[in-house]
Amino acid sequence: MTYLIKGETGDWEVVIGMEVHAQVIANSKLFSGAATNFGAEPNSQVSIVDAAMPGMLPVPNEHVVAQAIKTGLGLNSKINHTSVFERKNYFYPDLPQGYQISQFEHPIVGEGVIEIDLPDGSTKEIGITRLHLEQDAGKSVHDQHPSKSFVDLNRSGCALMEIVSEPDIRSPEEAVAYLSKIRMILRYLETCDGNMDEGSMRADVNISVRKLGDELGTRAEIKNVNSLKAVQQAIDYEVPRQIEIIEDGGKVVQETRLWDPAKNETRSMRSKEEAQDYRYFPDPDLLPLHVSQEQIDEIKAALPELPDQKKHRFMGAFGLSLYDASVLIAERERAQYFETAANGNDAKLTANWVINELLGALNKDENKAITQSPVSAEHIGALTALISDNTISGKIAKDVFAEMYKTGKKPADIVEEKGLKQVTDTGAIETIIDEVIAENPDNVAAYKGGKDKLFGFFVGQVMKKSQGKANPAAVNELLKAKLS
Repeated sequence: MTYLIKGETGDWEVVIGMEVHAQVIANSKLFSGAATNFGAEPNSQVSIVDAAMPGMLPVPNEHVVAQAIKTGLGLNSKINHTSVFERKNYFYPDLPQGYQISQFEHPIVGEGVIEIDLPDGSTKEIGITRLHLEQDAGKSVHDQHPSKSFVDLNRSGCALMEIVSEPDIRSPEEAVAYLSKIRMILRYLETCDGNMDEGSMRADVNISVRKLGDELGTRAEIKNVNSLKAVQQAIDYEVPRQIEIIEDGGKVVQETRLWDPAKNETRSMRSKEEAQDYRYFPDPDLLPLHVSQEQIDEIKAALPELPDQKKHRFMGAFGLSLYDASVLIAERERAQYFETAANGNDAKLTANWVINELLGALNKDENKAITQSPVSAEHIGALTALISDNTISGKIAKDVFAEMYKTGKKPADIVEEKGLKQVTDTGAIETIIDEVIAENPDNVAAYKGGKDKLFGFFVGQVMKKSQGKANPAAVNELLKAKLS
């Protein structure tokens, strides 16, 4: 579906491309042996390479290279057998070398494609242009002193993967879905933790507008957006801003802008006339990086089942809807939890209990992760088994689940302790029905006179008398026979 914004001069199309910066999960940096732990004391994880001391020589981290290849394979992308590290020259106080070692003309990963899931249940393919490796800069700190700025080089030299998309994204919803899928894939692969609040994943969002069918418009780049919500809000603000400028006779300036969450607006950071001259050239201290097909095949053979593969398998093997499958595969641990719970049980029923009851309870309980669940996957499976074999009703199961969440006990033990077994004995249920009919002669007469809606009243009375233990299907069947 084409996403169009209505302006004063007609409909406008939004064109979006994204550059995702993902910090590689590795114990040391891209070109040095310094540690990469988050939250360490400032400047406590800095080698002579990271500090750009005279005579320092970078050495590529073999594990980081493997992580980049693994990510490229997970993005269905071409792995380049030869890639080149280049120097990207610019000045910033937290960039000790005066240049950043990156990749430009010859990245390690080339073109690929991923599938995104949209809120309306449809899917769309978004092209990947490239993935290249580069080192992160340090961090300037401006709020520790009234007249001075400080520099923390802990982050300097940390390995980043920059994942560049094609300009295939056409709405804020697609942008959020794309970033969510990239984050999901990286987490499944364990190549980046995706913690946007810690800065280990962030996005530059390139936005332009055009009349449908026109050439691409002038783009503005929203730099370092660090949450899914901020991506949506930044696009929602930036698109009308650009349309208004053009419709008022002006021109959109190619520039870098920042998202200000306090004011809910983008603001200009610096202009980019065409492209900043970074004077790229191959780093003379680093030879071209060569990767053999055998290395690529070895990494490919060890890949885990990826989100889309898992989603389609859940839909095919378990008969789940696209929505349920998408919710369950959103996190690798969640998908594993469901599979363990569904083993030998009714998969659709299990999915309902995991999505609606368990995730709902965890969300209310300080938004806990499924790995922190007080209810094990095996216990959820045992609960759905008790419902399937009519030991307990779905209604009683909710009370059992609440006790499971509170105590961590097995569902069968709770049912036994509290005497919650469902009454399936038709003789016992008939006795209760006879009592309810005897106690409500007026309602019986009204029901027989045509007030069919009273049937629900009788069901409710029977369930109340049985303390919710009577089998609902048996109650319905026996009541209809008695009342007719």
